[in-house]
Amino acid sequence: MKKVVWISLASFLLGILLAGYVFVYLPEKKAPQRSFLDNAAAPLGSSLFADIPQAIKPDLDFVKISDKVGPAVFKVECDKIERQSTMGFPDGPSDEFWNRFFGSPQSRPQTQKVTVQGTGFFISADGYAITNNHIVENGQKIKVFTVQGDEYQAKIIGTDPRTDVALIKIEAKNLPFAELGDSAQVKVGEWVVAIGNPLGMEHTVTAGIVSAKGRQLGLGDGSYEDFIQTDAAINRGNSGGPLVNMKGEVIGINSNILTPTGGNIGIGFAIPVDMAKKVVGQLKDKGKVVRGWLGVEVATLPIDQDTQKLLNLKSKKGALINNVTQGGPAEKAGFKPYDVIVEVNGQAIENSNDLRMKIADIQPGTNVEFKVIRDGKEKAVPATIAELEEDRQKPSAMSAGKDVGLTVTALTANLARRYGIRTTKGLLITDVDGESDAARKGLQPGDIILEVNREIVTTEEQWNSLLSNKKSGEALLLRIRREGDGQSRDSIVTIKIP
Repeated sequence: MKKVVWISLASFLLGILLAGYVFVYLPEKKAPQRSFLDNAAAPLGSSLFADIPQAIKPDLDFVKISDKVGPAVFKVECDKIERQSTMGFPDGPSDEFWNRFFGSPQSRPQTQKVTVQGTGFFISADGYAITNNHIVENGQKIKVFTVQGDEYQAKIIGTDPRTDVALIKIEAKNLPFAELGDSAQVKVGEWVVAIGNPLGMEHTVTAGIVSAKGRQLGLGDGSYEDFIQTDAAINRGNSGGPLVNMKGEVIGINSNILTPTGGNIGIGFAIPVDMAKKVVGQLKDKGKVVRGWLGVEVATLPIDQDTQKLLNLKSKKGALINNVTQGGPAEKAGFKPYDVIVEVNGQAIENSNDLRMKIADIQPGTNVEFKVIRDGKEKAVPATIAELEEDRQKPSAMSAGKDVGLTVTALTANLARRYGIRTTKGLLITDVDGESDAARKGLQPGDIILEVNREIVTTEEQWNSLLSNKKSGEALLLRIRREGDGQSRDSIVTIKIP
């Protein structure tokens, strides 16, 4: 019995010694306990978790950004003489934006003085500043109000309607100015700050992210569009203000919004600062922007699968030529409709907008090597770029409809979205002659013509064709839609050809 007790005691002591050896002398064998939420825990595998390095986490110090860039931002007030508008939208667009797309009414002689407000920012200590063209265009007097409380008269150095960029200057020294960044390095998802004067609220700072890059809004009028989209709050009055990254560098100039209400819904657009730098440099040196011109009309829609198959293309990338301008560089070089331009001087062409941008950047007189796909085969086509003249690519003239006293333009989806119009097809009335039968019947700008003599009309060509077949005294039966206050109402109106 004693022998058994001694054996048990010896085994117990030996077990204690062995356990002490394992836990004291072999500590590396211990398995540490860590929480699943512990940031220090090692990832289970690259396919399951991504360990974000601390070094690349953004410094979201909006106060620092505001303090750095804010003093360079100012309010702009521009006095203009404009024709009086009789828009029929209770909550519709302002005269400034309406006239930007449709032009001032031609048949009414009334004019009025208006003051347009916006934003700008200094880019040099000696008073050079950037704002939007649509703010200062045709301005009679431009005032700048700085954050420091100073007021200056500004002069226009140059404007560029195609990019909506304007360069202005005040006479002052040692001004705070913003640093221009590199918009090519902007990433979708990164934080940005917008600074401006929305709805008269001076020096408002808003933050958001870059929602998208390379946006085209279909503004027409020969515009060069490569917008940065952001959800930072932008409203009327923010136009011309800077969009700033987290380094305090300007990466865009706020220019447009998409909204059904006239206010911010998180879809704002800024002109990339890389584009603005090219424009501003030429405006300062030459007072205008010189661009290259090839002389082709290209398809606005991207190449789809059916087009790719029918034209025997290897990919959907490239710019499809619809037409070649007579007497232009492209015709002289031998370009043809149905050609697809895929390269310019060895640089790949993504789409039609990409081609327009690249051609615009080429100096007139430059010899350029193009690669096109013609009948499924690659072909090299050399051409000499000419200068884009101001009278080229202007918006097509709207139908004046003088016989009935109406000015109309084709309603597009982009135009409808921009002005909060639910109807997307028809003819939008932009002006009514006050002495016409149409005015006496109550038609007004903002009304939409859906049908003429029970025939659906969607283009100005249809409208002109219908009018050309009518004689004096004949009547037109119009189906009209009027929108406003969130509602729409259709009516049948008969007007006579005078």
